[in-house]
Amino acid sequence: MIFEHFALNVTDIKKRVNWFVTHLGLKVVVAKENSPFMTFLADSTDRVILELYQKEDQPMTNFQKQEPSAFHVAFVSNDAESDKQRLIAEGATLVEEIKRKDAHLVMLRDPWGMPLQLCERAINF
Repeated sequence: MIFEHFALNVTDIKKRVNWFVTHLGLKVVVAKENSPFMTFLADSTDRVILELYQKEDQPMTNFQKQEPSAFHVAFVSNDAESDKQRLIAEGATLVEEIKRKDAHLVMLRDPWGMPLQLCERAINF
C-alpha cells in the first residue's frame, strides 16, 4: 500500500489553508469552493498530502485540549530556530522545544491550536 493522504475536519478552513500555504510552504493541489471545502495540500516533494475540510455537522477535533504528543503534524526544518521565530511572528505559539546532539525539535500550535512540530535532525528519515 502507498499512503495517499490524511484528512482533518477543521474550523476556519480558508484562513487555515492560506496560513499553511503562506507559512509552511504547502501548496494547494485540489480545492473545492463549496462546503465542505475539501482542500488537498502537498508538501514540496508532492509525496505527502494533507486534506483539510470543514464539515460543521460532524465533530471537529479540539486541538487545544489534546496533548501534542497525541497528535501533531511534523515538518522537516533545516533551521528549526529561525522557522520557530518566523512562525511565532505569524501567530503560532510555542509549546516546547527539545535540543539534543542529534536533533532540534520544536512543538508549536498554529493560530487555531493544531500542534505542529519542526524537526531538524542530524540524519533525516
